[in-house]
Amino acid sequence: MKLGIFGATGLVGQSMLKILEDRPTFKDVDLVLFASARSAGKVVSYRGKDLVIEELSEENIKKAQLDYALSALDASLAAEFLPIAAREGVICIDNSSNFRMDEDKPLVVPEINLASIKEGDKIIASPNCSTIQSVIPLKPIYDHFGIKRIIYTTYQATSGSGVGGLRDLEEGAKGEEPTTYPYPIAYNLLPHIDSFLDNGYTKEEMKMINETRKILGDDSLAITATAVRVPVKYSHAVAINVETEKPFSLEEVRKVLEDFEGIILEDDPTKNIYPMPLNVAGKDEVYVGRIRRDESIENGLNLWCVADNTRKGAALNTIQILEKVAKLA
Repeated sequence: MKLGIFGATGLVGQSMLKILEDRPTFKDVDLVLFASARSAGKVVSYRGKDLVIEELSEENIKKAQLDYALSALDASLAAEFLPIAAREGVICIDNSSNFRMDEDKPLVVPEINLASIKEGDKIIASPNCSTIQSVIPLKPIYDHFGIKRIIYTTYQATSGSGVGGLRDLEEGAKGEEPTTYPYPIAYNLLPHIDSFLDNGYTKEEMKMINETRKILGDDSLAITATAVRVPVKYSHAVAINVETEKPFSLEEVRKVLEDFEGIILEDDPTKNIYPMPLNVAGKDEVYVGRIRRDESIENGLNLWCVADNTRKGAALNTIQILEKVAKLA
């Protein structure tokens, strides 16, 4: 297999490289790295070899003769370069927001809807980081009890904004002015992720709403969201309030979550056991805890989930899709 990484020098691209290096399924893969003209010519060490980064261009994509590509590009660059690769027969798995809501593009979390990928699909979209970690615990609840309404409140790490977000946190703690966010993030919370829309929601909040419906295959779901940036480096947390169609016991909820692929329960408040970003950073799974009834409504449920946003929320999800599509796992 010949595999390209588009955007190999960013946070997500670097995470892709680390995961590929750690997974034995990719031991014999011929890897080609692409990035901007600024990074072209730089050397990256991978499995004991030196790989030279190539400039991402139409000419170089055609010359590479790739079988697959993992895209860690932003939406505008993905829109420009992935159709070029797709026309060359490359199966592209994209981490950007550009193709997610296209009707003819599958939006995939492998644990949930791998079957939505059809033969002939050349561009496969990976969801928003907060959406991925939220729909994984929601899927078994949806299947067993039905869902009427979802309320999301996110607590999103600064690495979700790339190196600029991490810089604002680290330098802001020393008193420096922000360069990525409109206000300081150190010792602060910003209820503002991505740009605001006419309805008062941000693009990030609407991504979670629309992507959840598409992944679960249910446009009737009532969903609302508030997305907040917090002074944490890695791992997003999401408080999820759910109103189910059917009654449930907490024991049943814990059982269906525990049995679902990709979930680890940390839920013993008597011993102060619950998921936290510090403990989840670098992990592959989605950690779920604080499971309790919402006693204000019938069939109400509260969950707290935490996942590494640059890993499961981005790089790993695309690689897990690749493993399935290429029949490596």
